[in-house]
Amino acid sequence: MTAIKTPYTADGNVDLPAFDKIVEHQIANGVEALIVGGTTGEGHLLSWEEHLFLIAHTKAMFGSKIAIVGNTGGMCTGEAAVATRKGFAAGMDCSLLINPYYGKTSAKGIVMHLENGLKYGPGIIYNVPGRTGQDIKPEIIMSIKDNAHFVGVKECMGHERIKLLSDQGVACWSGNDEQCHLSRHVHGAVGVISVTSNIVPGLMYKLMHGSRDDELDSKLQPLYKWLFTEPNPIGVNTLLMQLGMAEPVFRLPYTFASKEMREESVQLLKSIGLQHCPTGAKGLQVLADSDFKHVLNGDDDDFPRNSFSQSWSGRVQQGTSLCICHVAPRLTKSNFDKDSHCFSVVTAMQVPRPTRFGTCRQERACAWRG
Repeated sequence: MTAIKTPYTADGNVDLPAFDKIVEHQIANGVEALIVGGTTGEGHLLSWEEHLFLIAHTKAMFGSKIAIVGNTGGMCTGEAAVATRKGFAAGMDCSLLINPYYGKTSAKGIVMHLENGLKYGPGIIYNVPGRTGQDIKPEIIMSIKDNAHFVGVKECMGHERIKLLSDQGVACWSGNDEQCHLSRHVHGAVGVISVTSNIVPGLMYKLMHGSRDDELDSKLQPLYKWLFTEPNPIGVNTLLMQLGMAEPVFRLPYTFASKEMREESVQLLKSIGLQHCPTGAKGLQVLADSDFKHVLNGDDDDFPRNSFSQSWSGRVQQGTSLCICHVAPRLTKSNFDKDSHCFSVVTAMQVPRPTRFGTCRQERACAWRG
């Protein structure tokens, strides 16, 4: 699986055409699932409207070709549960659920927190103590592994933990790119949820699905190190911008890697082979510091019309609309009906504002033919 990047336009909104090109390259290189709005995809910098819309968009565009895992977990149990319910309403196939960060709780509290997310559909538990400050210990995982919606764990605690859980029948995806090859072939992992596969998806696929290939793994180690020299997703964001796959726009607090690192990355990718990487029209560039732009977020005043609907124009079959139920109570601007509980993105783009569907009582993504 790839923890897919979220690209932005110059005004700070989500860049759907760029996102689609990145995803198309993933699919062409064998990637089987995407984490949408994860740490790498900066879900924590997206509004819930943006986050859920991106899940719905990805499902509508690519759902027949790749599995969609929405990162709908969070620190607040109630918020995470609502987001997970709405994520499934928007069409995701599986959720990614994290334990409470900053506001840490007891072992029992972690179990209750995760179970409230697992109520709504299949879920992968995400254990990353380096970000949350709290380990989801094996006994916690074992207490929820028989839940009907439990899929497995994205495990960042290394080989020993993966082996311990795998030996007890828990499906584990490595959360550490630099370890994933041995985790997969020696310690029982079923795969990886990868940042590096944004850059070389075909090679990461080969590491997971081919026979053990220590030579290829060694060849990629310098790239792993480069990508995580600065906190993720700084490295992968910078590199996709250098490759021309995303505008050089960062939502703060993220910023670009240094010029020295960018120059090093050019040599790294040339040694691996640029044919393995997604590239835009201008190919791989170092870029100047002045090429990069920092924004706080998109233009909220006209959401969702300006943020998303213009990017959708002509990208989905004429006459099809998506309705995300009860997502955005604050969408009471002139382009949204105050008495409606739903908003839709009209893909034909021949109406001045989202079409009103009225109240949706089934709380699921709706396909509508006009």
